[in-house]
Amino acid sequence: LLCLASSSLSTYIINLTALTMVSFQKVIVVLPLIAGGASAFSLSMSSALIVQNKGGGHGELGFQLAKNLQSNPKITSITILQDSACNDAKEPFVSYASDIPNVNIIKADLADESMTAADMQSLLKQPFDYVWDNSSKGAVGAGKAVIDSTKEWNSKLLTYVSSAGIYQPNDVFPMPETTPIKESAGQVQYEKYAIESGLPFVSFRPQYIYGEKSNKWEYIDWYFDRLVRGETLPIPAPGTQKVSLTNSADVASLLASVLNDEAAAVEQTFFNCGTDELCEYDEVAKLCAEVAGTELNIQHYDVSLGKAKFPFRMTDFYVSPDLAKSKLGWEGAKNSLKDDLKWYFESYKARGGMTKDISFDQDKEVLGA
Repeated sequence: LLCLASSSLSTYIINLTALTMVSFQKVIVVLPLIAGGASAFSLSMSSALIVQNKGGGHGELGFQLAKNLQSNPKITSITILQDSACNDAKEPFVSYASDIPNVNIIKADLADESMTAADMQSLLKQPFDYVWDNSSKGAVGAGKAVIDSTKEWNSKLLTYVSSAGIYQPNDVFPMPETTPIKESAGQVQYEKYAIESGLPFVSFRPQYIYGEKSNKWEYIDWYFDRLVRGETLPIPAPGTQKVSLTNSADVASLLASVLNDEAAAVEQTFFNCGTDELCEYDEVAKLCAEVAGTELNIQHYDVSLGKAKFPFRMTDFYVSPDLAKSKLGWEGAKNSLKDDLKWYFESYKARGGMTKDISFDQDKEVLGA
């Protein structure tokens, strides 16, 4: 059996020729290569770098993205450049060795504003074809080093995890990617510098994220903290405001979707990032009460009194992933908040949520006004 690679990477060629010579048969097979090298006999190897912060709302994304990329045929090796300020005893960092053992982990002080591209490249010791930055909050220090290194490597794509928090919404919801932004925000400065550097660049703007290996639980915990103690839930009126709460695995699949169509991703550049399953503030309360098996007592208060400890905005504040679906072929969220609340409540109890000390003084202030 003789195997030959086609000179055209974008065309399937299968040629079977049978020649009979006495009792001998000769078969020549020309195996296909798919455009982009995505075949079992790929000649292309593509390395991925994930720059990961120390934790917080985006803390689980690098872990979930690495898991997602492991099954992507375009990616053959993955490295996480991990902020050394992370707590290795907590999730998701404690699960790196067991859940993504084939991913190379390199530690660095990503808060060091003196870090240069040369410093970063000295740590990494190799160039990367695809870079995801889930750490930087501006084009300084490590953030600038990521952009400068990506340019020097001539990488195929730099994908940045920004934030929908940069939006200054008007009355248009869901907020489109053209929503006015805070020009002074560090994320906006990062986006501008990357674009000015002439990179193939994409930026995603996620909202509220939760996940099984998260290290920030405040959004949904707020509801359970009050429900399990029989406390009233002070929710800003009218309670019908919508919120996008997205499982980190779905956010990771959105970030990886740039590989579906890199040209379209760069052409669009900015993408909202979140589930297409929206919930009202009161609805989240009802779903949590059902899972916890508790009574539900909601009291709406005047938004002029402020947030108190309420975890979301006073008004509507949500995005839609429609552009990612139409431009990148993202299939939509695979996880549902309603279903996820079952494991979430078990996690809440395991984290000591039922017994932790909580002050409801600010709740009483808005409820008694």
